[in-house]
Amino acid sequence: MDIKAGLLNGDKRACARLISLIENEDAQAVELLKELYSMTGNARVIGITGPPGAGKSTVTDKLAKLLRKRNKKVGIIAVDPTSPFTGGAILGDRVRMSDLNTDPGVFIRSMGTRGALGGLSKAANAAVKVLDIFGMDYIFIETVGVGQSEVDIVKLADTVVMVMVPGLGDDIQAIKAGIMEIGDVFAVNKSDRDGAERTATEIEVMLDFNRGAAYRPPVVNIIAKDNNNIDKLMEAIDDHYEYMQNSGNYKIRKRNSLKTEIIDIFKYNVVKSIEQKSENTNIIDQLVELALDKSIDPYTAALRLLKELRSTES
Repeated sequence: MDIKAGLLNGDKRACARLISLIENEDAQAVELLKELYSMTGNARVIGITGPPGAGKSTVTDKLAKLLRKRNKKVGIIAVDPTSPFTGGAILGDRVRMSDLNTDPGVFIRSMGTRGALGGLSKAANAAVKVLDIFGMDYIFIETVGVGQSEVDIVKLADTVVMVMVPGLGDDIQAIKAGIMEIGDVFAVNKSDRDGAERTATEIEVMLDFNRGAAYRPPVVNIIAKDNNNIDKLMEAIDDHYEYMQNSGNYKIRKRNSLKTEIIDIFKYNVVKSIEQKSENTNIIDQLVELALDKSIDPYTAALRLLKELRSTES
């Protein structure tokens, strides 16, 4: 299969194949992304995050269908917990979005976290680029809802939608301490339940307390399963995007995201080089034994490892 030609010609199989190569850390995928990088930057990336059970998949599904009615092409990356046996995603968001999966204007991919911090697969960033090149107008990243480490979603998304639900009780204080600060738009889902107004009010109060910037995130009450106020939620997302563009914050966020990505790629390559060096020379095991015997400390061991790596590269 000519993956490049297929990707540029709208072949879903080519898109899926390239993402699989990325997940498998295939060198061919990296070369293709290098070659096609100039074609990225056209899609709007929306993060959907929040605590487990908030209805993130339903919210993503309804927003995607709304955008399809506007004739927009939509990509969805659903980041699932990884199966410890297969390494694959186990929640299967594509099953829950089966009607969307048959839409030619929608591409859905479930990706396992594979132990990545922040509940995000390390391949998710590259997958966003693939869907961007593939011609998606909007790309949704739905996370697993694992708490404070959800902040990693900010590295990828232009707008982060925090989905909340009534009945969180004291848990909302713990949520506020970590992931509340990253929301650009707050959606109180299942707002037909008792306590919905209270939840919305609590979020409003916390936003008043924590935010002193020019932009104040809106709080939208929705009932995703009934498609209630999904249009208002999309309007809030669009308003945030417009604010980011007009204020210059969009470029700042993109610059910070790119800086983080470059550093992460650098770290990954360094670790890979060290692992390869260790396989060839057993240097890490030797340093571990020295540290166990207290002949050296872990800090000195790490510096020696770095020197070994530099000497190999020179």
